[in-house]
Amino acid sequence: MLTFAILLPFAAAALLAFAPLSAGASRAIAVATAALALLALVVVWARFTPGAGFQAEMEIPWIPALGVAWRVGVDGISLPLALMSGLLFVAAIAWPMEREVNARQYYAWFLFLEGASLGLFLTLDLLLFYVFFDLSLVGMYFLIGRWGHGEAQRAALKFFLYTLAGSLLILLAIIALVLMTDPLTFDMRDLIALQPVAGMDLRAGLILLGLVIGFAIKTPLFPVHTWLPPAHVDAPGAASAILAGVLLKMGTYGLVRIAMQMMRETFATYALAIGILALISILWGSIVAFAQENLKRRIAYTSVNHMGYAVLGIAVAGSAVTGHEAARDLALTGAMVEMVAHGLITGALFLIAGAFWARTQDYQLGHYGGLAGNAPRMMAAMGLASFASLGLPGLAGFVAEVQIFIGAFAVWPWLAALALLGLIVSAALFLGMLQRIFFGDRPPVLDDFTDLTRTEICILAVLLALVVLIGVWPAWLLDMIGAGATLTFGGG
Repeated sequence: MLTFAILLPFAAAALLAFAPLSAGASRAIAVATAALALLALVVVWARFTPGAGFQAEMEIPWIPALGVAWRVGVDGISLPLALMSGLLFVAAIAWPMEREVNARQYYAWFLFLEGASLGLFLTLDLLLFYVFFDLSLVGMYFLIGRWGHGEAQRAALKFFLYTLAGSLLILLAIIALVLMTDPLTFDMRDLIALQPVAGMDLRAGLILLGLVIGFAIKTPLFPVHTWLPPAHVDAPGAASAILAGVLLKMGTYGLVRIAMQMMRETFATYALAIGILALISILWGSIVAFAQENLKRRIAYTSVNHMGYAVLGIAVAGSAVTGHEAARDLALTGAMVEMVAHGLITGALFLIAGAFWARTQDYQLGHYGGLAGNAPRMMAAMGLASFASLGLPGLAGFVAEVQIFIGAFAVWPWLAALALLGLIVSAALFLGMLQRIFFGDRPPVLDDFTDLTRTEICILAVLLALVVLIGVWPAWLLDMIGAGATLTFGGG
C-alpha cells in the first residue's frame, strides 16, 4: 500500500505530462489520483497498531553493495505526517487554479510533488530519503516559477538555491554517518539501533551541524528563513498551502528521524543550543509577522514562529536532562501534533489567501475592510483558522502547544517562559488581521467582492473540521503519535 501511495502520483504525473488532455480531464485525474493515494494511507492507518514500531514494511534490494534498497514503512512519527500530507494534496489539487493556463502541466507537477513528499515520509532508506528530499525542490520550483505572480521566477530561484544548499549539507552528513557503519547500510532502522557516532566528539558534532543547518533551512528557522516570505507571496495559493503544510515538515521530520534518533548522544549534547535557536525563531517570527502589511507575508512569517514551537519540542525531547522522561515524551508528542496542526491550519489560511488574490489580485491589508457583509463564510473560515493558529483552547493548535510548553517547563523553565511571549504577539497579529479585513469601512472597489464558492467551502470545511476534531477529541491522534514517541525516547 505504501509503495502504491508513492508511485501512483508519479505515474499519473507522467500521464498528464504527455497525454493531450483537457483542463477538466487533467484536474479530474489529478484529484482522483491524490484521493486514491490518501485512501491507501487510510488503509494502512486502519491496520496500524500504536506502539508496535515500524509497520507495513516492504524491502526490495536496489544497490546491495551499499546497503541501499527500496524500503518503506511507517511508525507513530511518520504515519500522521503522511496522512496529513495526503489530505492537503487532495485539497490543493481540488482548489480552483488562480490562473487557468497550462492546467495539464500544473496538475502534473502537483502529482510529482506529492509522490516525492509521500516518499520522503514513508521511506526507511536514508539514500532514498535524500532523493525524495531533492525531488520535492524540483516540483515546488516549477509550481512557483510557472504559475506564480509578481517576481515568481526570482522567488522560485531563491527557494531552490537556498534549499539545495541545505540539502547538500544533509547529503554530506548522511555520507559521513553511513561510513561509520560496517557493513555499509542506509537502512534507517539499523542506523537507529546502531547509533554509529555514539561516543565521538568532533566528527559527530560536525555531522550534527550539517544536519541541523540543512534541516533548519527547510523548516525554516532564524536566520536561514529569508527564502520563505518571497516564495509564499509569489506562489499560487494552493502551492503555498503545500509549501507550508508539507514541505516545511520535511525539515522537522528530518531533525527527529535522523538527527535525534540516529545521533542521540550528540543531539543531547547540543539540545539546549537547538532550543535557544527555536526560541529566537518563535519570537522573531511572531514579531516580524506583526509588522507585515502583506497578507501572505504575515501568514508566512507565522510559519517561522510555529515551526519554532515544533523545534523547541524536539529539542526538549532530545535533551539529556534526567528525571523528566515523561515530560520529554510529552514534548515530542506535542511537536508532532504541532506539525500536523500547522499543516492543516496554515494550509487553510494560504488557500483563503489565494481566494483573496483570485478576486482582487491584491494582498495589501490596507486595501481591505468591511468584508464581513460581503463574505461571511470567508470570515468564518479565516476566523476559525486564525484562532486555531493563535492557540485557542478547543482547537488543534492548543493541543500541540500545551504539550510542548508542559514538557519545556519541566526541562528548561526559563526557555519556556520566554517562548510564551510569542503566543501574545501571535494573538495580536491574527486579531488585527481579521479586524482590518472584515470590519470597519469597506472601500467602494470591494463592493462586488464575492464570498467563497461551493468548492472552496467544501475543501476548507474538511480541513477545519479536522482542526476542531483534534482540538475537541485529540485521543485518536495522540495515541498514534504518543506511542511512537514513548517507544523511541521514553524507553531509551
